[in-house]
Order: sequence, then structure tokens, then C-alpha cells
Amino acid sequence: MTKTENATIVSGKTEFFKGIGRIIYEGRESTNPLAFKYYDEARMIGEKSMKEHLRFAVAYWHTFGGTGADPFGMPTKFFPWLTSNDPVKQAKDKMDAAFEFISKMGIPYYCFHDFDLIQEGDTIAETDKRLEMITDYALEKQQASGIKLLWGTSNLFSHPRYMNGAATNPDFDVVVYAGSQVKRALDITIKLGGKHYVFWGGREGYMSLLNTNMKKELDHMASFLHMAKDYARKNGFNGSFFIEPKPMEPSKHQYDFDAATVIGFLREYGLMDDFMLNIEVNHATLAQHTFQHELQVAANAGQLGSIDANRGDYQNGWDTDQFPVDVYELTEAFLVILSHGGLIGGINFDAKTRRNSTDPVDIFYAHISGMDAFARALTAAYNILENTEYSRMLEERYSSFSNGKGKDFENGKLTLKDMADLARQQGEPVQKSGQQELYELLISRQI
Repeated sequence: MTKTENATIVSGKTEFFKGIGRIIYEGRESTNPLAFKYYDEARMIGEKSMKEHLRFAVAYWHTFGGTGADPFGMPTKFFPWLTSNDPVKQAKDKMDAAFEFISKMGIPYYCFHDFDLIQEGDTIAETDKRLEMITDYALEKQQASGIKLLWGTSNLFSHPRYMNGAATNPDFDVVVYAGSQVKRALDITIKLGGKHYVFWGGREGYMSLLNTNMKKELDHMASFLHMAKDYARKNGFNGSFFIEPKPMEPSKHQYDFDAATVIGFLREYGLMDDFMLNIEVNHATLAQHTFQHELQVAANAGQLGSIDANRGDYQNGWDTDQFPVDVYELTEAFLVILSHGGLIGGINFDAKTRRNSTDPVDIFYAHISGMDAFARALTAAYNILENTEYSRMLEERYSSFSNGKGKDFENGKLTLKDMADLARQQGEPVQKSGQQELYELLISRQI
């Protein structure tokens, strides 16, 4: 499709993805690239359907705002919903395209930053007016389509005012402005029935410690989050707040570095009851962790809330936000997720088609591929937990702590002298295999 071909008028309404109907499940034998081979939303996996387990969401920013531009090149994607110079018309066109796409995909949720919806105005009053208009429009779209808002958030990192941070900015005037913006974003999220709200601190960190009072900035960030939480609760928001860890980029070091760092922060500042984690694959790998590791750390603390689905390129050291296709990796992830009761949030495709994937249909291919990969991983992980020796093997590996002195150790009943006495009695421990290859074999056979 060329930029003059990828939209048409059908019965007085603009159709941005012409020639593409509702994407349906056709099964494993299908050769149709515009059909699901594995994602059958009604299929029961245990006591829940695939749709209920996965709760997919579309990322408004990448999917409908991405132009293919990067630090080394100009835009390559000239989608018709981005062409108008009138910010109101462009916002409505983008929303029309978004709800058309999400409806055709059969995805139940979407996610956005405040200024993904419409361009920020020159004044707060103008911004308020624009956001009121476009969220009224979004509410109409949601009611007509049944599509829901998984979570909202605020862009506190793109505008030059936030070059030194938002909640952690050394200038109180900037912190005030950020507070105003978050209040508005919370109001929007509540208005649209958003299930949750996310904080990602893209500029909440430092470029150099030479000009940074880290303790003061962390204290300020905690105060800011408490204020946001108190305001939202007072105004009827009952969902969870998520923090999305990322180690760096755009800052040299960000205060939400990884899951363990965020959990430590939440504990220190009394935020554990209201805040959970939204784990992103590419952010995990940038922190030199696996996705599974970050999920497990969050789950261990009872803080696993939601995930952003993507992947990085393992030859590149930055956030490439590619669509997830590694079924083996996703299966390992779902072993963690299912073992800890699933997600209270959902799976947001915070991913973008490549710079040289310039046709609107490429957006369909990307989401279909990702959804099929997750469907395969969910099914494989469930079967591994329910129909193989995996769980028994894992329990058996730690069985020495189930009774006797091992149980006493777990319960804190032994002293270090007791341990020394036991060591003399038992002598050299018998070597026991970790059987890593057998665990890997169980996964491979289910995939």
C-alpha cells in the first residue's frame, strides 16, 4: 500500500485498514497470514479461557504513533491517520484507526500515555480542553466496541521541561508541573474505566552523580507517588499502580533499575500495598537479567502485576522493542506466571514494527505472530505444570528441607554451632545432579 492507498471511505466512514476483516482462529493447518493458528480466545486452559489468561492490550504509542524515525533517520511510515496538521483531526483520525485495528484483531484492551491521545497544547488550559474532547471521543468508542483501557499513564519524559526528571527534578516548579500532569492523567484513566495505572520513570534517574543528590531525589519520588496514590484512591480508583523497571536509556542510571531495586524502594517508602510491577522483556535484558528472572523476583515479593510484551535484539545494547516470537522463552515465563496465580493486569504489546516494515498490514502480522507465540507458550507451560514431572521434580530437589533438621533450619530453630555439629556427623555430602537438561527436555517436548 502507498500512502494514498491505505485508507478509503466506506459508507461515509474512513476505513484505514481496507481489505482486512476480523482476524479469526483458523487452526494449525491454516496458511493464511491474517489468521490465528494457535490463539483461540475461547479455548479453555484450566479454568480460564485463553482470552482471560492473556488479556492482551495494544500499545497506542508504538502501534499508531510510530513513524519509523530513529536517531539516524527520518520517518519511513506515512500512515493516513498521522497526516493532518490539525491536532484535533489528527487525534480523531488516530483514534478511529486504533479502534478499527483493535476491533479487527479482537484484542480486548489498549494502553496509552496522555499525549499519545492528542498533541499537548501551548497552555494547561488548552491541553485540558483537548484532552477532555478526545477522551469523550474515546469513551464513545469504548462503549460502541466493548474495548477497555487496561492502564493509563503520563508521558513525563519527552518534553524538554523534563530533561532533568519529573518527580525527581531539582527544580520544584517542574515537579509541580509533573504533579498537575499526573493528576490529569489519573482523571482520564478513571473517566475511561482504566483497570490500572503505570509509572515509568524514563528521566527519574541521573546522568552524573556530580550534580545529583540521590537521597533527596528518591525521597521526592516517594512523596510524589504517595500523593498520586492518595488522590486516585480519594477519587474512586480501585485498580493497582504499576511501576515499570528499566535500568537506563534515556538516563544513564534510572531509579527503577530492575525488579529488585523497585521492590526495595517500595518497601523502604511504604508503598507495597498499592504498587506492583509491570515487567517488560526488553527492559529485563537491558538490566542483564532474563525476563523470567524479573518475573520471579516480582512474584517472590507478591508484586507481579502486569507485563509489557516485546524483545530486544541480542546483538544490540538498546531498547529495540521488537515483537515477541521466542516460544521457548515465553514458555519459561509462563511457568513463573501460572505458578503464581497469573497476572492481575494483562499483556501489553509495547512493541513496534521495524523501520522498514512500512505497510499498515505489517501491524497485523506483528500482533498475530505475538499473540500466537503467547498462546503456544501458555498452553505448553500449563501442560508442563499439569501433565509432566516438572513440579514433582522441583519439589523433590528441595525435599531435604521438608522434615527433620532441614525443616528446623527453615524454621530458624538451628544455630551455627548446630550446623557444625551436623556436618561432623554426616560427613561429605553426596553429590546430586541438578538435571538441567531434563528440565529443558520437558519444555522442548511440550513446545
